[in-house]
Amino acid sequence: MVYTLVRTALFALAAQLAVASPLGAAPSLKVEVTPPSSSVASVQDLKVAATITNTGSEAVKLLKYGTILDDKLPTKSFTVNSKDGKAIPFTGIKLSVSLSDVDDTAFTFLQPGESVSTTHDVSALYDFSSAGTGSFSFAPVTDFIAIDSEVSAESAKHVENGRQFSRIDASSVISNTVSIEVTADVAKRDIEGHLEKRASVTCSNTSRASFISSSYSEAKSLASGGVSYINSRGTSDSLYRSYWGANAASRVTSVLSGVVNENSSSRTLSCTDALGACSNGVIAYTVIATTNIYYCSIFFNEVATSNLCSGTTVASRNIRGGTTLHEITHAVSGTDDVTYGCAADQALSDSRKLVNADNYNCFTTQVYASTQC
Repeated sequence: MVYTLVRTALFALAAQLAVASPLGAAPSLKVEVTPPSSSVASVQDLKVAATITNTGSEAVKLLKYGTILDDKLPTKSFTVNSKDGKAIPFTGIKLSVSLSDVDDTAFTFLQPGESVSTTHDVSALYDFSSAGTGSFSFAPVTDFIAIDSEVSAESAKHVENGRQFSRIDASSVISNTVSIEVTADVAKRDIEGHLEKRASVTCSNTSRASFISSSYSEAKSLASGGVSYINSRGTSDSLYRSYWGANAASRVTSVLSGVVNENSSSRTLSCTDALGACSNGVIAYTVIATTNIYYCSIFFNEVATSNLCSGTTVASRNIRGGTTLHEITHAVSGTDDVTYGCAADQALSDSRKLVNADNYNCFTTQVYASTQC
């Protein structure tokens, strides 16, 4: 689960991004996907290109992580389906990002009319063997976060550290889907096949190993507190509705209970960046294929849950237990990284709230701050 806790805390986005409304907003970005050919013999030949064009009248600065712009980290750049419409499992990484810590290398800057091209080797990022040979469709991931841009007249903004952030919804982006037939070799590639599979915390630094272990215990406590809160307050509670909308309580508590009951002896929690994915702003990531979790250096600047009672805000998203909870939801429940930041989480549609890992982070830390401080 190469979920990169880009703090992708996903982002310690104290950055509370607001969602740009697609209603009446003319698309300002165009993504054109180009296949290597209509047919390839092996998944090893699946190198899919994309050209991203700024079709608006203003310059845009777009975060790369977890989008079609990201052809360096093994993140989810495409939604892939088989010819019968079955989703092909993603086996790369998911990020938790901190917008407070990213620098310009994490962004792509496009002037009006300007384009940038990317090429994605997806051979080890999806389990094509689950569907066998045949035709696969590739649709680009086009949920973008923009900085200091006016990409839509209805984009709501959030200001952090003097910078404005907006979320550009996929519905505001013009894109195409391509189909590629794989005729022979669809064997599953192992993104971390060279890594030793070990149980529990793996870290030669004693202090960091202890830090990870504490975050794991705190993640379980946060999840348990979230379940208890929902069971006692119900779905009409204002905090519940802000993060979960009209979703049934059982759908939320099942994910949180998955964190509470996590007891895999084969899942690694490591302080070593085994895949070299700890780019600037990345807090941690989960490798989907193995559900191993890897922590980046900025994770060790985070604080214990109890700090919520002494000045640390929920919006800062730098609670270590919340970060580990976020990653575990990737590992055990298959959550995604739709957006980062507590305000942005609350602005999602009900269906997307349910699958966004950061909603579980922000909700449970807010429950703690509201009931334990």
